[in-house]
Amino acid sequence: MKYTPLLAALLLAQPVQADEIWVTNEKDNTVSVIDVDTQEVTHTYETGERPRGIIFSHDYSVVYICASDSDSVQVMDPDTGEILHDLPSGEDPEQFALHPDDRHLYIANEDDAITTVVDTQTRTVVAQINVGIEPEGMAVSPDGAIAITTSETTNMAHWIDTVTQELFANTLVDSRPRHAEFVKDGSELWVSSEIGGTISVFDVATQAEKAKLEFKIKGVHPDKVQPVGFELTADDTHAFVALGPANHLAVVNAETYEVEDYILVGRRVWHMAFNADKSLLFTTNGVSGDVTVVDVAGRKAVKTIKVGRFPWGAAFRPTE
Repeated sequence: MKYTPLLAALLLAQPVQADEIWVTNEKDNTVSVIDVDTQEVTHTYETGERPRGIIFSHDYSVVYICASDSDSVQVMDPDTGEILHDLPSGEDPEQFALHPDDRHLYIANEDDAITTVVDTQTRTVVAQINVGIEPEGMAVSPDGAIAITTSETTNMAHWIDTVTQELFANTLVDSRPRHAEFVKDGSELWVSSEIGGTISVFDVATQAEKAKLEFKIKGVHPDKVQPVGFELTADDTHAFVALGPANHLAVVNAETYEVEDYILVGRRVWHMAFNADKSLLFTTNGVSGDVTVVDVAGRKAVKTIKVGRFPWGAAFRPTE
């Protein structure tokens, strides 16, 4: 094809696909796709029943969705919204974590008190590990050596050796642990406790608790301050913590473990996802049925985006 000024103009006129935030909507059985640039919903795709956890493969070629009430993990083509196939997951999968090998999913099965490990290539269960009652949170360390399951009723974080697929430690946390993340290059584990109102910080090398974060918002009853999802900034110096029915995010100094600020967002904030450079944070607000866009540097909400009913999980997808 001969390259001409007209052809160049036509090529430049082609729309550039923007990065996306994907949000699961529990009550609608859908996912909403938000354009990061326009901050508008561009697509809504149907899923199985009660979608909650959502993550992308490391190359972003597929998206995994926990369809909790369908007892399956669904694999979707993010370009078309087509469900490619289901993975065996055990009963009531709620959250999961993808191993750095981009192949093995670690899935918390709330109704079965187990963690299921699924090979996404062979679509088979390779291990089922007994953990505490009502497991929910899942995390895998950056080096892939350790998986963590949190159990809501047992109030523990369970440490799993990913080579043997066996527990090697159990650590107590406060009531109803929800979310777990390895931070600071995997040297720390953070676990949020919804009813306890805290985040426990553990030294990964020793599994010893090194700090506990507490939250207090003026004018908000302590019973409503319920930490659930959280994310750290690009430099690992600050964490943004969703405080559930308190309708706020906490901004935590991840070096001193002190709360520096609170940001008002939507009702019943659950989880969140950053954009590519982590300058914006998108929070899922279950009761208000929307997503709040937060200016990270300014520590303020700048926009509200209406999505489906009871948005729960969030995941970022680059498109370039």
